[in-house]
Amino acid sequence: MTYVRTRLALDGMAPGQVLAIRLRGSDAVRNVPASAIRQGHRVLLQQDADDGTVLLVLSRG
Repeated sequence: MTYVRTRLALDGMAPGQVLAIRLRGSDAVRNVPASAIRQGHRVLLQQDADDGTVLLVLSRG
């Protein structure tokens, strides 16, 4: 479900625009970046945050 929301956000953006999201849980951290790459988007940053989440910054391809 997390990637579905991410994909809807990315689909509404222009190429090159940047989306920042916070992920919780190992499945989301593993699957969302991989799915975004398969869809032609770029991962600009993937960083652990102090609150246990992961900050993911994507650029729409």
